[in-house]
Amino acid sequence: MAKKKTRAEKETSGQRSEAAPVANQADETPFEAVASICSVLVVGLYILTFLAQNYVIPSGSMENTLLVGDHLVVDRITLSPPATWMPLVHYREPRRGDIVVFIKPVAEPQLDADGKPQYFFLVKRLIGVPGDHIHLRRGIVILNGVAQPPPKDGSDDPGSGDSAFLDEFPGGGPPEPNPQVPDAWIEDFPNHIVDGELVVPPGMYFMMGDNRHDSLDSRYWGFVPRQNIVGRPLFNYWSFKSTEDDYTQTGLGPRIARMFHMATHFFTETRWNRTFHVTR
Repeated sequence: MAKKKTRAEKETSGQRSEAAPVANQADETPFEAVASICSVLVVGLYILTFLAQNYVIPSGSMENTLLVGDHLVVDRITLSPPATWMPLVHYREPRRGDIVVFIKPVAEPQLDADGKPQYFFLVKRLIGVPGDHIHLRRGIVILNGVAQPPPKDGSDDPGSGDSAFLDEFPGGGPPEPNPQVPDAWIEDFPNHIVDGELVVPPGMYFMMGDNRHDSLDSRYWGFVPRQNIVGRPLFNYWSFKSTEDDYTQTGLGPRIARMFHMATHFFTETRWNRTFHVTR
């Protein structure tokens, strides 16, 4: 006659039965682990290449809206030319008042050591769209006959620029020749003046920095073609106290010293109040 199992034996038997499937599960292989990491990297690379981009502010031309050392996430989709293969994505044309990232307009880009063209990305506020009439009087932008309010967080610092040229634009004529002013703009400048106002031509945009007296912008190098507009900043994900000199020193030594300084002063020199600050 079979011996009846005690209650303890039944519970132990049941526990073993339930635990058995867990013991049979296969561990993740090294290949699967590498594949998982690679998939994350591919998705991240796609986002940074096609959808968003990191951009750091190297100068004070947008103070105090944007500060030197602000690290921005840039939306590369909204202002890009519409694509038929992404019909659900929202596209729109650049608007007055947008802060945009764009490629600096130059007749012939400089070449690097390998002979490849170098493109410089800038960030400014869009002031005028095609067809707009623009002039400045005593530093106030007058757009299509209507005086515009100054940028909410713009700087009132008089700066080191030519105030007569900056504040009475384009009344004083084209900018004086200097390394920052393209010769092509000086020559083309009179072709866009109508009754003392600058008229934005088709397919072009007029940009200015919020730091109106210390900004190299469309007053100095002309209009920005539509195809040069890359995107618009969304928010500031990290801001570190910096100066313009930190970004003009491009040698290996200064870069290493800069990285070391950022690592050792991360907590004390990070502008925590600007973290995830929305760009407007």
